[in-house]
Amino acid sequence: MSGSVDGAAGTADLWKEDEMYMRMAVYAGMDLAGSAANGGEEKLSKKELKRRAKGKGGKKVKDPNRWAPKGEGKKKKKKDHTEGVKFVNTTPKGQKKDMGTEMLPGYQPLAVEAAWQDWWEASGYYSADPADAEGVPDERKFIMVIPPPNVTGSLHLGHALTAAIQDSLTRWHRMRGDVTLYIPGTDHAGIATQSVVEKKLMKEQGITRHDLGREEFLRRVWAWKEEYGNRITTQLRFLGSSVDWSREAFTMDANLSRAVTEAFVSFHESGILYRGTRLVNWSCALRSAISKIEVETEDIKGRTFRAVPGHTNRDKYEFGTLTSFAYKVADADGNATDEEIIVATTRLETMLGDAAVAVHPEDPRYAHLHGRFVKHPFNGKLIPIILDNVLVDMNFGTGAVKITPAHDPNDYACGQRNNLPMDIIFNLDGTTNELCGEFAGMKRYDARIAVEEKMKELGIYRDKVDNPMALSICSRSGDIIEPMLTPQWFVKCDDMAERAKNAVRQGDLKIKPAFHEQTWFTWLNNIEDWCVSRQLWWGHRIPAYFATLKTEEGIEMADEKYNDRWIVARSIEEAMEKATVMLGTTAENINLEQDPDVLDTWFSSGLFPFSVFGWPEKTPDLGAFYPTSLLETGLDILFFWVARMVMMGLQLTDQLPFH
Repeated sequence: MSGSVDGAAGTADLWKEDEMYMRMAVYAGMDLAGSAANGGEEKLSKKELKRRAKGKGGKKVKDPNRWAPKGEGKKKKKKDHTEGVKFVNTTPKGQKKDMGTEMLPGYQPLAVEAAWQDWWEASGYYSADPADAEGVPDERKFIMVIPPPNVTGSLHLGHALTAAIQDSLTRWHRMRGDVTLYIPGTDHAGIATQSVVEKKLMKEQGITRHDLGREEFLRRVWAWKEEYGNRITTQLRFLGSSVDWSREAFTMDANLSRAVTEAFVSFHESGILYRGTRLVNWSCALRSAISKIEVETEDIKGRTFRAVPGHTNRDKYEFGTLTSFAYKVADADGNATDEEIIVATTRLETMLGDAAVAVHPEDPRYAHLHGRFVKHPFNGKLIPIILDNVLVDMNFGTGAVKITPAHDPNDYACGQRNNLPMDIIFNLDGTTNELCGEFAGMKRYDARIAVEEKMKELGIYRDKVDNPMALSICSRSGDIIEPMLTPQWFVKCDDMAERAKNAVRQGDLKIKPAFHEQTWFTWLNNIEDWCVSRQLWWGHRIPAYFATLKTEEGIEMADEKYNDRWIVARSIEEAMEKATVMLGTTAENINLEQDPDVLDTWFSSGLFPFSVFGWPEKTPDLGAFYPTSLLETGLDILFFWVARMVMMGLQLTDQLPFH
């Protein structure tokens, strides 16, 4: 029964609604019946009926240009309540803000923020004393160092984000009543800063660092550091970061530099630091070895042309091709025969330094050539045909591989396995040296072109095809990386890496999010000896001295056979004491020359969590605030910085630098 009533009521409501629209139609002067009788030519919606009942006329026509950009029109000028009113800070520096002045009519950020930061700093709200931490359990202490920004310019949005995260954690612990310390600092950023200053010199004055000389160039870099280092600290203050500015550190401050020297000497004394000649990533434009983090990869699909720094004969040079050529097999008398072995390479110029042609020992095509030689077409040298089942895939290409041990990582390993000569064919600036004969003195890629032309002339050029590949680019100069065999200082990392891995496995070091632990283990499982020397001027000069007798001639520090003449010491005085013992004579008969190279930036920044507290001295700060509680940083430097801090902390302090 109730259902019927509800239904009747609903029907009645519908009729009332229709009646309303009928009336609206009459009011609008419409004849609905007539419209229907005319075939419904103007069947109107309820919305349109409402419009006409309200006297708004016929159907609204939409402007076809309604989406077109509209003119500016007359803009309303927003009233500026602060116009003509300039804020003047009357509070003496370091005192609590004077709030008795007349309030400004509008909001001015500088007026609101003025004086507070100075007062907070002067009042010591952000500082902590070692005595404050005495007897306090670790869980009631929160100690953190800022990842020191590079003094290469101003802070960017990423710095603002990380500073906000770090400051939020710091303030939360401070409000809990924990002993809290957040330490600021900046990094000298060796290669990055030197590159920026060199570019500035070239742009503004058209000169290089070599035109200025080392001393004057370093003076210019220090001036840059003062300008941009101060700009960075000003920006951090504007962000309101609650760091203890009384402890601000720079990686080349005297106390931090002393820590760098001590670490280098300690590594040498423990037997994990050595000098050797090994293959490194070399930037010919910078004339320095560079870190893997400074190498970018550019994938190319085939034949590609690009400019190369320092090369001026052409605007662009060819990359992404595989060139084939023939080596003629030599007879018993060393003369070239008609028999040949075809090899292919993406870097044709390196054939000037070839030391062998490798084939697979089980490849039947070359079984009759085991123990034979090919003859180099340009210098006439006899090059051995060697057997190598590690490098050679007999199912790839011709199954024969040219070997240039001094300029390719795989060839270098092959050269070590087979005791091949390591002929370096490039000077440090990327020009070909005297070993290249008629091609000597050319830029690398000019030599590539000249070698190809000569091969065509001799009839040994065979083919060139597109070859997808990855180019290694120096991120600082845009130069193509050249694998180069050079004398450098290296740190053995195997044992340190194992301790760093165990720290994560055992839960002593926690990485959050935890899935990044896999990245940690991947890096450390594949770690190599760390090249810590750089052929730069800006940075920590290597505390190593080359000792010779004043009567000796022809002894070069770059010659590996004189590596025993190197003395690692904390000062030149200490080095001289060691030299007199080593050479068995008095100081007046000895020449000492300090290594002109500097240390990798990551060496000094790897010490940062404990060098800021006075290490290697056993200071009250070191006892109270080290190890630190936490490190917040970016994934991109998990290995280059974080892993090295952990390894160096464990090696030098026997403690993790953070947990």
